[in-house]
Amino acid sequence: MKTTLISALLASCLLSACGESTQTKTSATESVDAQAVETQPSLAKAFEGRFLIGAALSENQIMGKEAAALDLVAHHFNALTAENEMKWERLHPEETRYYWDSADALTQFAAKHGMFVTGHALVWHHQTPDWVFEDEQGQPASRELLLQRMEQHIATVVGRYKDSVQSWDVVNEALNEDGTMRESRWQQIIGDDYVEKAFEFAHKADPDAELYYNDYNLFKPEKRAGAVRLVKSIQEKGIPVHGIGMQGHYGIDNPKDLSVIEDSILAYAPLGKVMVTELDISVLPFPSEGNEGADIGIDLELQAKFNPYVDGMPDDVNAAYEAQYLNVFKLFLKHQDTISRVTFWGVNDAQSWRNGWPMEGRTDYPLLIDRENNLKPVAYNILELLDE
Repeated sequence: MKTTLISALLASCLLSACGESTQTKTSATESVDAQAVETQPSLAKAFEGRFLIGAALSENQIMGKEAAALDLVAHHFNALTAENEMKWERLHPEETRYYWDSADALTQFAAKHGMFVTGHALVWHHQTPDWVFEDEQGQPASRELLLQRMEQHIATVVGRYKDSVQSWDVVNEALNEDGTMRESRWQQIIGDDYVEKAFEFAHKADPDAELYYNDYNLFKPEKRAGAVRLVKSIQEKGIPVHGIGMQGHYGIDNPKDLSVIEDSILAYAPLGKVMVTELDISVLPFPSEGNEGADIGIDLELQAKFNPYVDGMPDDVNAAYEAQYLNVFKLFLKHQDTISRVTFWGVNDAQSWRNGWPMEGRTDYPLLIDRENNLKPVAYNILELLDE
């Protein structure tokens, strides 16, 4: 993309009021029509030849209830993930029943637009129904029964989407912050080898699919070391793990030193593909320092002091936010030969889970598309990096 084109795009941005004001909060609307979307530069096309640009879609978006959002998705992204609709509790809430409508709609939309699809997630300690871990008497399931259920679920889900889902987050968030195995019900009943069994079952169900391990805070040295150990131990047994998904749930000052992200990219590269799977940058203060990440088990009561920007970001906060986004993308571009995909966890600010975690009712601004479905000025600044 030439400098003259960037200048024209910036002018177009100003004429179409593409950026949300830092002083004014707006609500989610259907204000951007398909013609207006076409005037915005496509993020996917801009980064073509570097890495895929993806987004996670909500149920409303997948099912066409937000037409403007779908227009944006088709224009800006070439990789899709379902935010929740392919998790166990949505697809398989009852032992004998599956619900396919939303997941089918996602894969059909992706096929129509030639998009790369990642199924998220086959095995996770959250959003898995209690029945999965219990026998007929309501007691903890045996190792054999839980492995049987895991294999049956994976075979059914991966088998259904064998021709429409190119990759899977096979196991999500199996590690503690110190790199040890999380004592989830999967681990307690099956043992540490539940992770390798999940990858074994997924490969059996679709030998052509790319299989990933996905987790948050993988920039932290202890957790990084644990992830490397875990993936290596599986690969050494001849079980495919094709890449590591580094969830990018960052803040304007977390991490303060982005070299830890770079160190992780370099550490994971020898193991396979490296992806930034859930990118967003929060501007809100976190209630307890050091716990920033993505543990959805944290659920706190809303407090005004942790929701300070209801009416928009102050200029100094917006400046810090833009600087963090630019520095993060400079790093991604530096390692574009290693990173295969960058996926935002959401389409627009209104959808973002950051508004509801770790406490409901907050107003955050973590994505590149605002509440009125316009590209923010920081997105155009990121595109200017492609000239450097």
